Amino acid sequence: MSLPLARTVVAFDHVFPWDTLVARLKFDEDVALAPTLADHLSEAVRACHGEHPPVDVVLATPLSAQRLAQRGYNQAWEIARRVARRLGVPAHARTLVRLRETPPQVGLDLVARAANVRGAFAVQADRRASLHGRRVAIVDDVMTTGATLGELAFTVLEAGARSVEAWVVTRTPRE
Repeated sequence: MSLPLARTVVAFDHVFPWDTLVARLKFDEDVALAPTLADHLSEAVRACHGEHPPVDVVLATPLSAQRLAQRGYNQAWEIARRVARRLGVPAHARTLVRLRETPPQVGLDLVARAANVRGAFAVQADRRASLHGRRVAIVDDVMTTGATLGELAFTVLEAGARSVEAWVVTRTPRE
């Protein structure tokens, strides 16, 4: 599967201690970890792009309304808004929406993951014009196969964005 991403910037492999810290942010309500993870991701972006990354807006992988209500926060947004502030790039919390709850991706292969998230995202109708011709970075906490970020990139490009990068805290190491 070819991803429609211009670039992927990763702070760390998804191994100890970073996998544990991401899990604590995501599942244990340890939102106090978001600034530290954002610092590291910001440094990874700077190492890749210098002080001025070639993006116009930062977005975050959205949660479903149900998951957001359960968790009380979106861990990707908690990281994204801080990264954007550190890099001097605007961030928008409500541009992307998850249209439906998807089953967890854990244990699914690449094809099943892609099918699981196909059509699961949209750009808010009143935000579509704001993406036209823009260079977008989408922030997420973990990237495994890239199915979710790939689907988000397709969605954002279809809305008129010029290019999409993925900025992620951890990525599952390739075998």
